[in-house]
Amino acid sequence: MSKKKLLIYEVFEKGKRESGKETKSAVAVYLWSYFEDHLSYRISDKTLIRYFDAYIRDDKEINIDTDTLNTLSLYLGYKDFTDFSRTFIKKDDATNKTTVKIKVDKDEESLSEKFSNLIINITNEQHFIMPGFLKQNGLGIMEIALLLCLVTGNVVFSNNKKMGHGSSFPLGFMSNVGSGIDKKYMYWNGERYIATDSSYIRPGLEIKAMNEHQFQHFKKVMRKDTLTDVNALGRTWYSKYNNEVEFFTDDGIDPDNGRELRKSTSLIIYKYAGKQKDSIDTEE
Repeated sequence: MSKKKLLIYEVFEKGKRESGKETKSAVAVYLWSYFEDHLSYRISDKTLIRYFDAYIRDDKEINIDTDTLNTLSLYLGYKDFTDFSRTFIKKDDATNKTTVKIKVDKDEESLSEKFSNLIINITNEQHFIMPGFLKQNGLGIMEIALLLCLVTGNVVFSNNKKMGHGSSFPLGFMSNVGSGIDKKYMYWNGERYIATDSSYIRPGLEIKAMNEHQFQHFKKVMRKDTLTDVNALGRTWYSKYNNEVEFFTDDGIDPDNGRELRKSTSLIIYKYAGKQKDSIDTEE
């Protein structure tokens, strides 16, 4: 699948999830409105449908200008189309994944024991195949792990043990490279903050200094209908503007309208999100 075709497919899939719509036309209308409101970019629903028909239905390549490719990539959370092309991995691509299990013998030293029953998931666009010589020689665990990392550049360790000074590495000791926190700036894409090295991307997009806490924890709740008192009360905040309410996962300022967020109440959740069995008679 070409990168452009994959991009169009993922954009429509995300639009389908966010809008709750099923038809191609309805999703395209939602995307057209979202791009104009949140990304300050105009692209008609008819143009989006034309892209979908060409790439997905007819499986053929047509021209898409660079600005459009970058905006579609931005919608998916990437800096631009180049970033999408280099880093996106299709989650359900089972044929593109190799699982290597390494079992440590009981007589290994203590360092090796920390990697007992280690599972290494290798995901690589070139469909990595385990070299036969690894099965035949006597490479140690650390040597194999480092070799796999060098070959694929994308090694994930499944164990969640703490290693030294109380630091926890949920994805292993090499998986956090390029997580984004090391970048200088970030910008709001309508759903969450995206890390970037550039202080300028395009007009209308506010670039701000990297805030690790906001980058990791501040997100807009895209499926308000899933919120309940059980999962949202005391855990979400909201912004109300023109009788529209948006929910967020942390306190702060609504990046879209600059309004200070308030903690979600049962009434707000009842009126603007998932319905609860109990409600309050007066609004804050």
